[in-house]
Amino acid sequence: MDGSERVGRVMTDFLLELRCEEIPARMQLKASEDLVRLFAEELGKAGLKSESIDSFVTPRRLALIARDLPLETAAVSEEFKGPRTSAPAQALEGFLRKTGLRQDQLEDRDGVWFAVVNKPGRATTAVLAEVVPAIIRAFPWPKSMRWGTASRTTESLRWVRPLQGIVAILGEDLVDIAVEGVRSGYATLGHRFHHPGEITLGGAHDYVEKLRACHVIASHQERQAIIEVKAHEAAAAHGCTVIEDKGLIAENAGLTEWPVPLLGDFDPAFLEVPPEVIQLTLRINQKYFVLRDGAGDLAPAFICTANIEAKDGGAAIVAGNRKVLAARLSDARFFWEQDRKTKLGDHAGKLERITFHEKLGTVANKVERVATLARWLVEEGIVKGADADQAEQAARLSKADLVTEMVGEFPELQGVMGGYYARAEGLPDAVADAIRDHYKPVGQGDDVPAAPVTVAVSLADKLDTLRSFFGIDEKPTGSRDPFALRRAALGAIQIVTNNNLRMSIAQGDLLDFFADRLKVQQREAGVRHDLIDAVFALGGEDDLVRLLARVKALQSFIGTDDGANLLAGYKRAANILKKEGVEEAEWIALSYTPEKAEADLIAALDAAEPRARQAVEAEDFEGAMAALATLRAPIDAFFESVTVNDADQAKRMARLALLARVRDAVHAAADFSKITG
Repeated sequence: MDGSERVGRVMTDFLLELRCEEIPARMQLKASEDLVRLFAEELGKAGLKSESIDSFVTPRRLALIARDLPLETAAVSEEFKGPRTSAPAQALEGFLRKTGLRQDQLEDRDGVWFAVVNKPGRATTAVLAEVVPAIIRAFPWPKSMRWGTASRTTESLRWVRPLQGIVAILGEDLVDIAVEGVRSGYATLGHRFHHPGEITLGGAHDYVEKLRACHVIASHQERQAIIEVKAHEAAAAHGCTVIEDKGLIAENAGLTEWPVPLLGDFDPAFLEVPPEVIQLTLRINQKYFVLRDGAGDLAPAFICTANIEAKDGGAAIVAGNRKVLAARLSDARFFWEQDRKTKLGDHAGKLERITFHEKLGTVANKVERVATLARWLVEEGIVKGADADQAEQAARLSKADLVTEMVGEFPELQGVMGGYYARAEGLPDAVADAIRDHYKPVGQGDDVPAAPVTVAVSLADKLDTLRSFFGIDEKPTGSRDPFALRRAALGAIQIVTNNNLRMSIAQGDLLDFFADRLKVQQREAGVRHDLIDAVFALGGEDDLVRLLARVKALQSFIGTDDGANLLAGYKRAANILKKEGVEEAEWIALSYTPEKAEADLIAALDAAEPRARQAVEAEDFEGAMAALATLRAPIDAFFESVTVNDADQAKRMARLALLARVRDAVHAAADFSKITG
């Protein structure tokens, strides 16, 4: 609405709070977004719009403040088109029922009935009294529950946790709402321990500050900021730094209404356990922040986030957390000690008991395939600088840690623990590193293996996964990819291209799959997907390193004037040939004297074709593009002065054959028909 419309209308703010038992931290931010979205949508249906909506979420409440709502909706007039005036009576009766009008209230416009329905404005409180229950009942919680005696029927309300209170105040007036026995009011609750009693709210204007006075910080973002700043301050006071972890900050903000970061410590003797184990124990099991000391090493300290301002400064809370953590770390140290009593080779023997896939055998079967492939990659010279025996040994031991106690407790450490155990029993560093890193890269931004033995094992593992599942026709479909084959393909592509590995990557459906993944991966590097298609379309190109070299040379060329004009000339030639049904170039002896532009193009092709072909064979793709660039001017001149569809049949056929030569010459580098623009 513009300023002139707002002048005569009274605007006010609306406060909505839905209070319940603890909302899981992982659900809070999405729920807050959903509440704003649903509220705005429902208001829109009623012809209302808020100037802005502020959202709030804590473990025990979901809230919003809608700014500048009018006290009533504007009157609206809606027009409905009905049946023709000559339509059967039943059609007219149905239209009248739909509109609520009489026939004499309809308008006859050129033989068609029209109804104009005027709807008066409504009080905004009446709209909100309908909107809020509708939102509550339709709320898209990922998991929800029923409770109490009403839960005996499936028609009862579902909510993330039992709904306990509703605050709905427009300006200073209560909006009367009742949902499953919960009636709206002015009262909410403060902090569970600091202020367990009721708080009476006056409206949106005092919501945030009244909660703050009662030890509840309503803003999730503000709680995150407090945790981040106070955690860094506590760490710095002890000469440490916090290992950055945005996800953990958000999680702790979702677990507290009054966050108080506290620093504690643990026995330095636990540092003999691999640091990844300690980090996971602190982060996953306890939701603690991990610290580094001044030297950058893992510090025997942690930061936990309390939900109260303790009278003793948090000493008892820290002591309790220290005790729980000690028990967790003792378990981890026990696993570390027990696992090392058995050699990795003996652990690997247990993989025969684990099914990889019912059609692909056990994990031991997979390991055997990976070991054979890793050795082959080295012996064929595809992965250079690796020892074939070490590559095979690392592959055979790569999955052994899956049966260890530590990985059973922390599945995230598969591979990592195998590397530690391999080093502990004195295996070569190259083998231990390959076991540790053979799953990499596991996602965007992850390190790509570069050590030769690691490259062989990691690539073999991913290629085996892809070939095996494609072999049993278990391919990704739509958004489904239960065996993470897209990730495996992206990882293989990164390993091959980063390490300049020259090999035939795949055949058949798998090659098409790699092409699609390559487009995704190269998009980040600014490589156009249509140019990848243009090279793949020629067929026979399954060397990713060579393919990308061709694509990058093509992209550089297309970006020049010569490239852009050659593309335009090619497409013009290709369109003529398609229209005339000319599939292949044929040599035709000229029975006439060619025009100068025609003769110049023939001469240019005679020179450019062999140069481009030889350059492609030598993998000099820039040279191939340079050879094709010499065709640009002769092609332009040809189209300017030569009539292809000459009345003379001999000339027409010869000139079509010449255009086919142009098309085929360009195809030495790429199928330009796949290039957009």
